Parts: sequence; structure tokens; C-alpha cells
Amino acid sequence: MRTRYIDLIDQTFDFPQNEFNLREDRLFFHGIDLMRLINEYGTPLKFNYLPQISNNIQRAKGWFREAINNLGYSGKYHYSYCTKSNHFSFVLDEVMKNDVHIETSSAFDIDIVLKLIEEGKFEKGKFVICNGYKPKLYLDNMVKLMNLDHVQVIPVVDNTDELNQLLSLTDKELNIGIRIASEEEPKFEFYTSRLGIRYREIVPFYKAILQDNPRVKVKMLHFFINTGINDTAYYWNELTKCLRIYSDLKKLCPELDSLNIGGGFPIKKSLAFDFDYAYMVREILTQVKRVCTDNDIPEPNIVTEFGSFTVGESGGAIFSILHQKQQNDREKWNMIDSSFMTNLPDTWAINQRFIMLPINRWNDDYERVLLGGLTCDSDDYYNSEQHSNAIYLPKFDKNKELYIGFFNTGAYQETIGGFGGLKHCLIPEPKHILINRDEDGKIQTTMFSQEQTASDYLQILGYNSIKK
Repeated sequence: MRTRYIDLIDQTFDFPQNEFNLREDRLFFHGIDLMRLINEYGTPLKFNYLPQISNNIQRAKGWFREAINNLGYSGKYHYSYCTKSNHFSFVLDEVMKNDVHIETSSAFDIDIVLKLIEEGKFEKGKFVICNGYKPKLYLDNMVKLMNLDHVQVIPVVDNTDELNQLLSLTDKELNIGIRIASEEEPKFEFYTSRLGIRYREIVPFYKAILQDNPRVKVKMLHFFINTGINDTAYYWNELTKCLRIYSDLKKLCPELDSLNIGGGFPIKKSLAFDFDYAYMVREILTQVKRVCTDNDIPEPNIVTEFGSFTVGESGGAIFSILHQKQQNDREKWNMIDSSFMTNLPDTWAINQRFIMLPINRWNDDYERVLLGGLTCDSDDYYNSEQHSNAIYLPKFDKNKELYIGFFNTGAYQETIGGFGGLKHCLIPEPKHILINRDEDGKIQTTMFSQEQTASDYLQILGYNSIKK
């Protein structure tokens, strides 16, 4: 009878995979000995494997390049990084090595762009696509960026009022985009996105306000849906409606030359993940090309704003199993040395599942368990994997350490979890390390931040400033 953990994985998935392989009974991630990291840094531990960021950017560029060449598509492709997915300097430093543009979503994003320009990391002439709802500070910072004349700032108009405000803040001519307020999936809680301008209002908006304004040129139409880019009837239906609007607008607006299809490429959240990226790129460009041919208009440049896809698969978190609690006949709780709610908040907020694997003891027998975090909140748990609706791990043994890893966690978890700030039940932020390779391919690790201490929390909470 095959009862070892490695047997379970072999029976369930194709294993090893590109990024995961086993040596003896230890898990390696992109050739990194994770037990060696644990021995050096301890747990809980977060890490980012930086080469994967560049790898994913180049993969996407390759898919679009191949499709453009094969289809004879006349437009260009522009890769833009969505900063909200991960704002850290080590991410932007890696991203900017790859000849990309940037998409922003808030006022402080502009300060990051200004810092990159100051440090010579943002090439002159690149795009900064300013998305999202724009309060006055955001608009002010956009004008500050425009005045540098270093990059091409493209405000994506969310509503007519913000355009009027922007025109009042600068005398410059504006190259703008218009965001479509896409319709949501039928199962969604509302019908239309709160962002952008409704389909039927875009052409009238252009005719009434933009067509005869010599200071404004509409260069881009922006399209994005919350479910991301997927091979579903819903996605293709929304894309078709978007292309119809693009065609109608292009006939009135000759300077319109770019279609921004947003972000939404999925990332690997299970060992059973199977998504044909090249097929989706080819089909999207095929649809765009067909509509343009039917309407006798030039094929637009294609812009994407991949965020999670860029950085998600670079991140990971490693925890120790501290103890096992048998709460009833069926439920065994393995308690980790951290919290899911605070350090992997999407597992709690949106029931997100990441790839979860043990780091060691793959040759031991396995058992079904639940995973519990350290906070006193009943929602601080992780109890199912997508492939089997259950978690299986090597059997708990108080005399044998067991470590588990969550992988592809590099997007949103630190910002949503409030990196370096207060955490629920004052669970500390783990150590965070960066993993890179030198010119010879040798692995290098760098400490980015130490684990939070009691003193850090007392300072945040104001206790250290109270006079006795």
C-alpha cells in the first residue's frame, strides 16, 4: 500500500514540475534548497525569487511577439506593470530591467515613478498609464510628472469631472485614454464596474466634449474585467462589445491607436494548473484583427497591465508546524507559527488558495489535517486545497520538525496585510529575504527585513512616546 506523501503527489499530479523538484525528501523551488533557507533564517519566513519576475515578463512578450508575427498583425505590443500588485523597490528594480511601461492607480504611485526617474531606472519616453479614480493629489502629481517631459503620461479618464480638473491644472496638451465600465459576470453582486464610463456613453462623451477640444487627444481605449483573461463566453462577449466601441470611436477619432486590455493573466495556484497563455494571446489578437478588417480600420497597438502575473509567482512563505490538536474524531488541527489572516490575507479575505507543499519529510506517511493560525480569530485557518478539498501532509510527530511552504504569493499579500504595521493579535511580520542569482547562476540571498519585535509594536502603538 502506497501511503507516503510522495506517493500521494505522484498519484495526483505530474511531478516534478518546472519550479518544483525533490532531492531525497526535501523540496527545491527553482533549484533553491528550502531547508537550507530554513536552517539559515528560521521560520516564519517570506521570500521573493527575483529572476521569476523577469522570466514572466519575457514569457508574455514572447507570446505576443509570436502571435503578432504569425497573424501578420500590424500593431505593436506594450507590456506595462501594474504597480498596485507589489510596490516594493526590489520588484520595480527587477521589472525595469525588461523594457516595460508602468500603470499607476494612486497618487503615491507617481512618487515611486519620480524616484525611478531620479535614479535613472525609468527610460525616457516610456508610458505611465494613470488609472483609477483620481482625487486632487493624484491629479496634482500627474501634472508634476508631465512637467518633467521625461515620460509619456496617459491619464485614463474615469469620469468627465476629473478630465475637467486636469485641464484646469495644466496648459499642456493631453494624450488620454478612456476606461470602459465593463459589465460584471451575472453572479456578481452588481451589474457594472464602478470604474470607467459606460459603453453607450463613450461615443457621445467624445462627440460632446473631446472631439473639438484642441488640447485633448484620445489615444487609448481601456478594457478590463474583474475575472481576468479567461477562455469563457463571458470574456469573449465583453471583448466583442469593447471592440465594437473601439471601432465606432476610431472612425470618429483618427488619433486613437491603442487598445489596453488590462491585466488578468492567471497565475499558478495549484499543481494541476493548466492554462494555455499562447492560445489566449493568439485568440485575442485574432478577434481584434477580424473586427478591424471588417470595419476597415487599422489594427491598434495592444497594451497590457499585468500585475499578479508579473510578480505573483516570485513569492513564497514558509512556516513551521508547532503542534497538532485533535479537536474531534475527524478534525486534526496543525498549528503554524504565524497567521493566515495577517500574512496571507487573501486566504481569509477571498478564500484564495495557493500552492501548499511540505518542505521536508516527503517519504513519511501522510494524514488529512486542517491548518490553523496563531490569532484568536475563528477565521484564521486554511482548510482545503483546490485539487481535493482537503489538506494532506506528512503525519505530525512531535519529535520530527515539519515545515510547509505556500508558493506564488508575491502579489498583494504584503500591501493588503499592511507590511511593517499593526497585525491582528499583534502577530509579527516574518523575516523577508530576497533571492537572486549572480552572473554565474549561483544563488544569492539578502535580508530585506527582520521579523517585527515587541519594541516595533510598542512604537507604532505610541507606548514608547508616553511620558511616565
